[in-house]
Amino acid sequence: MSISTVSAGPAVSAGPAPLPSTPPARRRARSRGLLLTWGFAAPALVVYATFVLVPVGLAAVYSFFNWNGLGGLERFIGLDNYARALADPVFLGAMRNNALIVILSLLIQGPLAIGIALLLNRPLRGRTLIRTLIFVPYVLSEVVAGLAFKLLLPPDGPFDGMLTVFGWAGPKPLWLADPDIAFWTLFAVITWKYLGFAIILMLAGLQGVPEELSEAASIDGASWWQIQRHITLPLLGPTIRIWAFLSIIGSLQLFDMVFILTGGGPLNATETMATYMVEYGNGRSQIGYGSAVAVILFVVSLVVALLYQRFILRRDLAGAITKNG
Repeated sequence: MSISTVSAGPAVSAGPAPLPSTPPARRRARSRGLLLTWGFAAPALVVYATFVLVPVGLAAVYSFFNWNGLGGLERFIGLDNYARALADPVFLGAMRNNALIVILSLLIQGPLAIGIALLLNRPLRGRTLIRTLIFVPYVLSEVVAGLAFKLLLPPDGPFDGMLTVFGWAGPKPLWLADPDIAFWTLFAVITWKYLGFAIILMLAGLQGVPEELSEAASIDGASWWQIQRHITLPLLGPTIRIWAFLSIIGSLQLFDMVFILTGGGPLNATETMATYMVEYGNGRSQIGYGSAVAVILFVVSLVVALLYQRFILRRDLAGAITKNG
């Protein structure tokens, strides 16, 4: 008598099953989505390419020629325009002024904005009116603000008259004509103009700080300063970093306020890279040289922006980027 044995063990798979192919309906939906996305993005891309990419490319081309804007591009000089700019003490002084404005903005405007925002974030009578008055200078255009201060600050002008009323009996400084004072006058006007934007930005960031944390810390015995230092300021960090980025780029590209107030003078004391570029490129019809300065300004701004994004904004961008799993 023979007994046959049947094995009932688990089946052994030869390998992972192939993924099912995407259904045609899903492929068509994805194609329509891409087409719709590019359809909406195309106008913006065309405008961006026309007014940003093409001018940058043309400036890079012009920078290799000795060209006054008339006729054809015939006198190719290579990197001579760049060498000339980087060897010019006036342009190096303009770069130094831009760097100094960046540093002063971060060290003075930032703490001022944070302090005022913390005060205005507390219950205060007339707080809405104060916020509005602080933000008004930023709403004014740079041309209007520059012309207003140019009319206020001449010798024996309205500002000097106000100082006399308040008891200043000695000689008044030449606010916009003294090379030792003009830069600091310019920075004071810039601070007045842009401080309101920084304050409003900080106030907006403070709205995202949970009040429960401050209340819990206060119950545990923390002082107001300890609450701001250990709770409010760390949570305000992303807003501070975004403001600092905007302030750095704006300081590097500063032009209109300087051009209206001083034109880069006196004796190049308030010259910036942008005013230097316009002076030579437009004022002296040295289009090739001005284009080289424009390219240098573009490269400096781009490098600073990339480095800031890489080392400062990295923590904020990491939380905003998601991956499709």
